Amino acid sequence: MFGGLKKPKSVRILGKRLSDILEAHERFARAAEGGSRAELAGANLSRVDLSSAVLTHANLAGARLEGASLREAKLASADLSGAKLRNADLRTCDATGANFSGADLTGADLSGAELFRADFTGSALRQAKVRAANFRQAILRNADLTGADLNVASLRQTDLEGAKLEGADLQTSIIRKV
Repeated sequence: MFGGLKKPKSVRILGKRLSDILEAHERFARAAEGGSRAELAGANLSRVDLSSAVLTHANLAGARLEGASLREAKLASADLSGAKLRNADLRTCDATGANFSGADLTGADLSGAELFRADFTGSALRQAKVRAANFRQAILRNADLTGADLNVASLRQTDLEGAKLEGADLQTSIIRKV
């Protein structure tokens, strides 16, 4: 599912190499000279290897990330609203405070992900694997988690109002509303 990925050096976005955009964004995230925010809204990043990329505060709204690897990526406060993340690898990423509202994460793997205060309002997480993920204080209003594997996931203080949980595996999840 995650093999045969494209390297950022081989991908061009509006004439720029993705690797250059990522380097400038990493400087931006560190508030270093020469940095600029990654504006990747609507970009086609399907099957691109973004493992360990620093995308904190990046704009990825509506981006196509189907089958991409964001494993161990830094996505804190990133905007992924409406993004297409079907079958993407987000294992152990840090998406604290990220906006996934309206995103399609069908079949994605978010196992071990840090999703503290992330917004998944109206997103699709059908058949997603989110084992041992931390959804503490996350918003999952009207999210579709049909058939999702949520074993050992922490759903403490998580807003699940209107969420579809049919067939979801919650056997060993930690669910507590305070």
